[in-house]
Amino acid sequence: QVQLVESGGGLVQAGGSLRLSCVASGSISSDNTMGWYRQAPGKQRELVATTTRGGSTIYADSVKGRFTISRDNAKNTMYLQMSSLKPEDTANYYCRVTTWGPQVDNWGQGTQVTVSS
Repeated sequence: QVQLVESGGGLVQAGGSLRLSCVASGSISSDNTMGWYRQAPGKQRELVATTTRGGSTIYADSVKGRFTISRDNAKNTMYLQMSSLKPEDTANYYCRVTTWGPQVDNWGQGTQVTVSS
């Protein structure tokens, strides 16, 4: 069983920065993709960024150039460095780990990010 614990959320002014962390524990296949997703009130959960074990990344257009996803495979930890934050970035941010063969998704409990204008 895989457990994911996010941290680093909080309240920040527009233009500020935050760094989120996600620590994965348990039995995790080495063939995995880790990602950050977010969900604002009344909206669907959406992809923010993903990273493979080899370091390939994908970003949502809305965060390109402002957010950076990274991971430390030795620590089973993923990060999201968020800069130039905007009020529209306000959401609950979730960590997701997907393992393959067959596909299994695991989600964290989320960490709240609030950006004030």
